[in-house]
Parts: sequence; C-alpha cells; structure tokens
Amino acid sequence: MTLQPAFIEGLFVSIGLLMAIGPQNAYLLRQGLRRRHVLPIATVCFLADALLISAGVLGAGKLIETNESLKLWLGWGGVAFLLWMAFSSARAAFQNHALTKNDIEQSAGEAAGQGAGVAVMHALAFTFLNPWVYIDTLVLVGGVSVKFASDAGQWFFLGGAVTASALWFYGLGFGAMKLAPLFKSPIAWRYLDGFVALIMLSIAVMLARHQLGG
Repeated sequence: MTLQPAFIEGLFVSIGLLMAIGPQNAYLLRQGLRRRHVLPIATVCFLADALLISAGVLGAGKLIETNESLKLWLGWGGVAFLLWMAFSSARAAFQNHALTKNDIEQSAGEAAGQGAGVAVMHALAFTFLNPWVYIDTLVLVGGVSVKFASDAGQWFFLGGAVTASALWFYGLGFGAMKLAPLFKSPIAWRYLDGFVALIMLSIAVMLARHQLGG
C-alpha cells in the first residue's frame, strides 16, 4: 500500500470519530461561543488527543506486529466497531435532533465564568474521564493502523490522524460562532451524521479487505 493513502485514511478515521458532539466538543463549542479561553482549551484538547492517538498507533502497532493473534482480533474488532459506528450514525441521520442552547450551557458545568486555569482543568477532565476517548484512540485508531504496523505508512497514518485532530479542535473552537447556529437545524445534523456513516463504512470495508488479504 502506498504512503499517501495511509495519510488520507488516518485523516478520515480520526475526523469521523471526532465529529460526534460529545461532552468535550460541546464544552469547546460553548467556550468558543462565549469567546473565552478558546486557544488554551483547543490546544489542550488537541495535545491530549494527539498523545492518545500516538499511543494507539505506535504502541499498539509495535505490539501487534509480533503477535498475529492479537493483530487478527484487534483488526476484526476495529471492523466491528466501525460498522457499529456507521449504523449508529446512519440511524441518527433519520432522527430529528439539534444542538440546543441548554446542551451548550450544560457542557460547561462548574467551569462557567471561571478563569483560564479552571477552564483548562475542565477540558482535561472532559477528555481523560470520558471512557469513549480510549476506545476511539487506543482501540479503534490503533486497530485500523494495524495494516501499516510493519512499514513507514504507520507514520503517515499517524500524521493524518493528528492533522485531523488539529483541524477539528481549532476549527471548532474558532469557528463556533458560525457552527453553532448551523447545528440548531436538524437537517444539518442529518447531513453530518450521514457523512460520518459513509466514512466509517468505507474505512470498515477497507480494513476488512486487508484482514482478508485483499
């Protein structure tokens, strides 16, 4: 497999997972709307995500490279999780939901109105106390990177995944004033969920083909 697709695949896998509006993203979005401490919060979110992604790709890759059984189970586990993500996103695309002001306000919790230090600590809590972040980065991203474990494509995959993280967190934080009104519309969520479903499905198919030796 050539190196450029490795970068693109890492980019798409990471951005597809990041698009889900969880507590971390909602908190960053809220702070962006209020124009409070956006740069330090976005930076903390990016660095934490990059650290976990690197651990998943490099740590898991080196371990998996010498363990065929683990490589098999982790690879098919990644396929199963991607298919579940694709199904969940496709189902959400047919539901009527939107990002409300109450959702944004609740994401801040006790950090509302506090200084940069408190805001950063809450951003760290939203990141590292969320169990899904470990599934996304260490398990899923690490599992998808299995196919590149024995060549330089691993670094391109990692570069793509980290690039997606930077684009997402800084883009979300500084583009919040434009993004939030957009996602008050249910149709915007349907397009987003549909797009995420297509990304997850396509990556699952590519990973399955690799597992089958295609």
